[in-house]
Amino acid sequence: MTGHAIIAELIRCLPAKSVVTDPDLLASYQHDSAALCESHPPMAAVLPTSESDVQTTMEIAAAFGVPLVPQGALTGLSGAANAVRDCIVLNTRKMNRVIAIDAVNRIAVVQPGVTNRELKLAAAEAGLTYKPDPSSWESSTIGGNIATNAGGLCCVKYGVTQRFVRGLRVVLPDGRAAALGRKTVKGVAGLNLTELFIGSEGTLGIITEATVSLDPTPPTPLTMAASFPDATAAGRAVASIRAAGITPSLLELMDRTVLRALEKHARMGIDDAAGALLIAQSDTGHAAAHELEDMAARCADAGGFDIVVADDEHEAEQLVAFRRLSYPALETMGSPLVDDVCVPISALAEMIDYIEESAAKLGVTIGVVGHAGDGNLHPTVIVDPTRPETLDLAHRAFDDIADKALQLGGTITGEHGVGLLKVDLLSRELDPIAAELQSNIKRLLDPHGLLNPGKVMHICNEAMA
Repeated sequence: MTGHAIIAELIRCLPAKSVVTDPDLLASYQHDSAALCESHPPMAAVLPTSESDVQTTMEIAAAFGVPLVPQGALTGLSGAANAVRDCIVLNTRKMNRVIAIDAVNRIAVVQPGVTNRELKLAAAEAGLTYKPDPSSWESSTIGGNIATNAGGLCCVKYGVTQRFVRGLRVVLPDGRAAALGRKTVKGVAGLNLTELFIGSEGTLGIITEATVSLDPTPPTPLTMAASFPDATAAGRAVASIRAAGITPSLLELMDRTVLRALEKHARMGIDDAAGALLIAQSDTGHAAAHELEDMAARCADAGGFDIVVADDEHEAEQLVAFRRLSYPALETMGSPLVDDVCVPISALAEMIDYIEESAAKLGVTIGVVGHAGDGNLHPTVIVDPTRPETLDLAHRAFDDIADKALQLGGTITGEHGVGLLKVDLLSRELDPIAAELQSNIKRLLDPHGLLNPGKVMHICNEAMA
């Protein structure tokens, strides 16, 4: 009865066509891109076009005591946007206006449904760029990027989404709208509440507007690729490059499993002898050639071979596009369970070694791809849909890899977020007092636990029960 009543109220109070109830259409709002994560059909999907619509939806959900799950483009890989049982989903893709590009102050003001690509194009018209570039940059939304503190290929030099967010407008679980942060470069008046919502995965509030910083467009980068006998050797090369004080604008790693999948998928002519490939870029202008030369020498010292510099921009773009195809290529091998650990650079080779040992011990296929320059790896365990036992083995490998990352001083997630996929691992990483503080913050902002329940704040939800 509650379901029918809340849907009727949403339809009554929101603009026409804002509420989706057709079961066939609702299926497209059930889950994000994470494989093997629990999800349920939502009762309805709300598609707001304004902050006022978001406020109305939140107020109605609170009044009926119905869970509400925020969504963007559903490109996430942790299940953070998956619909829970008897919930309403609120998808902000239609809030997709670039409100302002301010070239003097180098900022953009956008609604949450603007895609990363759309923001980059708008910034380019002013001679600027928005640097964060998750692999799904062409379709992922700025609201989702902020909610997960998304990373990407450029993070080794330019940092994750958090570095670029200056201010937010958010709607809280009770329907109140708040302006957080500011437009200025500097600002230390009061607590930094903006940071609280970055990476919170929609558990504390709904982002309705973001003010982000833009950068001058850097020179066209030079690109280098180096093959290695194995991924561990490539990890040693990365450590050597970073220890030398070199900060490439991109430093990506793919292991043998990924390369074989990519070669079958995209036919790039990768040498069969390659057990790993590093792709590096430098965008330092006149200094780029010297920087690549230094990186190439360090790759050779670590056992690298077939070290080449792209002849032109098109060839360079092909190499980066090849890297971005890693996940689709792995999908052709089965159902991928994507891990997302990050370790100190000095521990990168040891982490890669452990992943290979874990794969051999458990008899599973694990492909390793990642942003090696900042220690962020995506070990991807392939599950055979025809063999249910491989899912159990995949989860064992998943847990073992997370534990090893923590032992090495790392984290269970570098950029994909906790969502549902890693919610049971969170307690292994958090200090008990830190977990208590998170519970208290969640309780303060969402006392009834209705906003994206069961996700990153799972510990908090249990504490509130």
